[in-house]
Amino acid sequence: MAEAEGGPDMVSFRELARRLVADGVVERITHQRVSQLAREDPQFPPTVVIGRSKAVDYRAAAPYFRTRKSRQGERTDLKRQTEE
Repeated sequence: MAEAEGGPDMVSFRELARRLVADGVVERITHQRVSQLAREDPQFPPTVVIGRSKAVDYRAAAPYFRTRKSRQGERTDLKRQTEE
């Protein structure tokens, strides 16, 4: 883990998923899900492109995942129909 001082602790989405689980922030998550959240959630922390990969500051991402409301298994296709 990076020290409290210094620059950002940039990690790839694969490493972010691994560390979130290892640090107990989330029970489980895949790098594909991290990538999907980065694309679709405007609240996701800023990312940077490094080569063909994206990276995010772990110190910004961990609080995002701690406070994020998980909707695992929620049928969003049915929710849209009832709202219309």
